[in-house]
Amino acid sequence: MKTRRTASCLASLCLALPAWAQTAPPAALHQYPGADLALGAKLIQEHRCEACHAKKVGGNGTAVYRPAGRINNPSSLLTMVERCSNELNLGLFPEDVNSVAAVLQRDHYRFPAQPAKP
Repeated sequence: MKTRRTASCLASLCLALPAWAQTAPPAALHQYPGADLALGAKLIQEHRCEACHAKKVGGNGTAVYRPAGRINNPSSLLTMVERCSNELNLGLFPEDVNSVAAVLQRDHYRFPAQPAKP
């Protein structure tokens, strides 16, 4: 009886593990606590960020994500997303800005994880 219960618990855990693994954020996203990656991606698409970037830098707009540019750490990325929101009057809430920055970190910038400050 005990082995059956153990096997059942183990099977349940194995079924839940893939869902947990998909939602666990990469280590470098800890600079954006509570970020909702799905919301960030939706906001980027809704506000057509790539179209604005394409107007500014040409091509498909991804050249704006140059790693050696003026956005060179998670904090400056967050500030830039906030600036875009303000300049374009997007009305993003701080948690929205955080989520958009996290998506940009994950998809374009990929800054290395910073060690926690003591």
